[in-house]
Amino acid sequence: MGTAIGPLPFATEVDDPHEELLDRVFFALSDPVRRAILKRLGEEPRLVSELAAPFDISLQAVSRHVQVLVQAGLVQQERTGRIVRCRLEVGAMFAAAVWINEYSQYWQAQFDTLARWLKTLERGRPKPGRRPRGKK
Repeated sequence: MGTAIGPLPFATEVDDPHEELLDRVFFALSDPVRRAILKRLGEEPRLVSELAAPFDISLQAVSRHVQVLVQAGLVQQERTGRIVRCRLEVGAMFAAAVWINEYSQYWQAQFDTLARWLKTLERGRPKPGRRPRGKK
């Protein structure tokens, strides 16, 4: 429902809409104010003025942060007259979690390989307190 924020400041042309979604999600998550807004929305839907209360920034600045979250698909806005209620939208966050999980599987495989390699090194090492055979 919000107005478009335009292209991301670092965006390159992307043909894959899934990649564009990930760009927007990670850009939105890169700011601590936006992460705090998401955390508060995880508790319950809130008005923008309620979201702005704990921050030492203007209501307009919080509204801009909310718009970034809306454009990323992380927040849904529902308007009733002049009142705009925001709620957390988890679909885009799930897409980012899936992408991150692919890399966690890669790193887990790397750690498993390292553990096997270290185990083979450990097998070839003499036990503590024992002298290697053939040496006096």
